[in-house]
Amino acid sequence: MTQSVETGGKHRAPHIAIVETAVDTPPARTPREIYTVMSGLLIAMLLAMLDNTIVGTAMPTIVGELGGLEHLSWVVTAYALATAVGTPVWAKLGDLYGRKGVFMASIVIFLVGSALSGISQNMMELIGFRAIQGIGAGGLMVGAMAIIGDLVPPRERGRYQGLMAAVMPLAFIGGPLLGGFLTDNLSWRWAFYINLPLGVVALIVIWFTMNLPRKSSKASIDWLGAGLLAVAISALTLLTSWGGREYAWGSWQIIGLGVLTIVGTALFVTVERRVAEPILSLDLFRSRNFSAATIISFLTGFAMFGAVTFLPQFQQIVQGASATSSGLLLLPLMGGMLVTSLLGGQFVTRTGRYRILLILGSIAMAAGLGLLSTMGLATTQLTSSLFMVVLGIGMGFLMQTTMLVMQNSVAQHDIGAASGASTLFRTIGGSLGVSLLGVFFTNNLTGTLTSQLGADGAATLSSGQLTPAMLGGLPQVLRDAYQTAVTSGVTAAFFWAAAVAAVAIVATLVIREVPLRGSGPAPKEVEEPALAM
Repeated sequence: MTQSVETGGKHRAPHIAIVETAVDTPPARTPREIYTVMSGLLIAMLLAMLDNTIVGTAMPTIVGELGGLEHLSWVVTAYALATAVGTPVWAKLGDLYGRKGVFMASIVIFLVGSALSGISQNMMELIGFRAIQGIGAGGLMVGAMAIIGDLVPPRERGRYQGLMAAVMPLAFIGGPLLGGFLTDNLSWRWAFYINLPLGVVALIVIWFTMNLPRKSSKASIDWLGAGLLAVAISALTLLTSWGGREYAWGSWQIIGLGVLTIVGTALFVTVERRVAEPILSLDLFRSRNFSAATIISFLTGFAMFGAVTFLPQFQQIVQGASATSSGLLLLPLMGGMLVTSLLGGQFVTRTGRYRILLILGSIAMAAGLGLLSTMGLATTQLTSSLFMVVLGIGMGFLMQTTMLVMQNSVAQHDIGAASGASTLFRTIGGSLGVSLLGVFFTNNLTGTLTSQLGADGAATLSSGQLTPAMLGGLPQVLRDAYQTAVTSGVTAAFFWAAAVAAVAIVATLVIREVPLRGSGPAPKEVEEPALAM
């Protein structure tokens, strides 16, 4: 609970008190009830995650049929942008008006966007319909996490959130394979149509099995704050997507987006301090645990999306792996995440302890990235796979545990806002990770090529996309130079990722082991020191 204390006319930073009461503890439910509801939640989460990966392998066919190659990146950007913008809004709607109806509405919007994407007749239509999909997807992820927060007390939540974390490896590995299969045997349009029967099943399960308290709020949505947050997120997403690719980092477009991000964020903070029902309450960040867990979520997204982006480059270009098996190349990483997510959830449920998982996870994440930065031309697939396992172990310990800490740091009625903040900052971290690490990758690749082949030779090899099949047709000297350059770029990206990940170790040391609600007899009040704001 948050309570402000006025002393001598000055506003003193409050303590964040975790109180064990009937109001803040979800009613007891049987495991069968929870698992039944979870089946619908897992399907919905799988839909949102699959759509991030399933479209990639279908894109060459989509471009061939619809045209619009110059707008290709927007098919992904529109979805990611709409998801990021929609996440905090869906979270607040669930807090105010109840999770069930809001969650089902997000599924319906996602399915409408999927159906429309499947019947697109040109690239601009597809981009617009993908944005509709993304709006719905923003509610799927945060809604599922918040619903678990309503159904299960934090002490028991670990085991269930571990299962939800297991959906991510399935989506990352199965998405590209399923997308390729559907495109080759049916049509690229089935990469979107496949969502419809799964979404209907999720709706049916949720409608008949989910029983949550209905909420009736007279509070109005902070649409001004939501709009300003959307502007800031959109500008930041476009900046990270376009910087160094569509436009130079010093161009007026990128500088303008940076200014718009800063101004939008400043105005958002100003508005949120004044409204009665903010879209993302700044009071949440007074909690030391909440703020530290937010930083860890950001850094986990930074590391995860960076690894997923650059590892296939090294394995295909340098190690000669097949491009068609790109999804399977990440199996060691995802396997490590899967195992530790499940084991970590069980550990939290049985012991009530979570800080040790955060510390071990952050160390493993930084160590895994550091090991990947040591790869060279002679590194075998077995060695790189072992390095990926270490990274996966770290991310598996961190992902759901940070969500648990953030949910346990707020009152029950703010569970949605806490879940939304975790998802939002992880998404932003991923966008920045891919963009900033891409700068190090490109600069080192170009610099290495220039030192070996001269400016003209480097420009020839780096001017366009060079596939592994094309690489095999180059003279040995050029092939060796390009493989050396890619290795230099990838290892540089992982070196700086490891440096950034080291900050997560510091953040985990800040977190206090506040007892989880639902841990049995608890002190009347456990106070967590607040951060002054």
